[in-house]
Amino acid sequence: MKHSKYLFIALLFNLSSFQPAIAAVNDAVIQNNKVASKLSDYGFFQELNSQSPAEGVLPYELITPLFSDYADKLRFVYMPAESFAEYRPNKVFDFPNGTVLIKTFAYLNAHETSNLDPQLLETRLLIKKQDKWKNVSYVWNEEQNDAFLSIAGKTISTQFVNNTGDIQDVRYRVPNINQCKECHQSDKTIQPIGPKARNLNTSIAYEDGSMNQLMKWHQQGWISKDMQFKTMADWEDKSASLDDRARSYLDINCGHCHIDGGSADTTGLYLDFKENREIHLGYFKKPIATGRASNDLSYSIVPGKPDESILLFRMQSLDPGIMMPESGRALEHKEAVELVGNWIKSL
Repeated sequence: MKHSKYLFIALLFNLSSFQPAIAAVNDAVIQNNKVASKLSDYGFFQELNSQSPAEGVLPYELITPLFSDYADKLRFVYMPAESFAEYRPNKVFDFPNGTVLIKTFAYLNAHETSNLDPQLLETRLLIKKQDKWKNVSYVWNEEQNDAFLSIAGKTISTQFVNNTGDIQDVRYRVPNINQCKECHQSDKTIQPIGPKARNLNTSIAYEDGSMNQLMKWHQQGWISKDMQFKTMADWEDKSASLDDRARSYLDINCGHCHIDGGSADTTGLYLDFKENREIHLGYFKKPIATGRASNDLSYSIVPGKPDESILLFRMQSLDPGIMMPESGRALEHKEAVELVGNWIKSL
């Protein structure tokens, strides 16, 4: 069972810096054609610093999340009263208009040896209105008491404490409004990536007790129980099969672009969770127009030989013209490189 980060983030912050409680979500601000200038205008949180959600805002977590330079992510979903999200096989739920997906990127620095304060970096919103999703980002100020609209993006030079207790430098990049499309564009429209049923089917700790997230959403009246799917593996769960772990990681980190209809569909390399055609998974597949990004290697994946596989080379690279994903990271995800390398070796 996962434990929602929002339940303990308040303990990491100075409680005296909290903002006054906000009564409720402001639907008028959500529906306004002009996006709000600061995050607090929406009323998503009772207390901004603690990320304590307002009534009607529910935290959620993904079984396997997207990697973003080891940043912690605090996820929330808001749906208007008496609204309903339709289940779509192998896709994100078809959320109703007025839905907002809220994701705060932070370095909580929660390691027991940490002497760094927690730092909220940015909060991204996906807002659905008139049957279309709109992306908007807010960058947190130094005082950590609000986040402000960012159109051009920003680079935040900072430090965080990693899983081994060491301090690591990072140039965290807040994307500009157009860069978000690199990951979130599908069939020429902005789409969410994470909240698919298969990536939500796990229990987390809520304020009123632990519950499976899909059952919680059903209890809220948001979704039906009539769904059939294969649950994704937690890529860090070593009790799961190596294949399921690697495929889950590639799905959430690569499969939103490398999928039929995605921004990288012309490559013919499809890495979504349901793909089972070996050539489209990269087995002995020749690259298309990769140039120096191929590192003079011949195939996306050479089964049994990770060092001869372009996919792994691009996961390891920090060169902006080579690395995959193309944006969203400035660091190598070493644990995932090891996982995918072992997976290729096992093929």
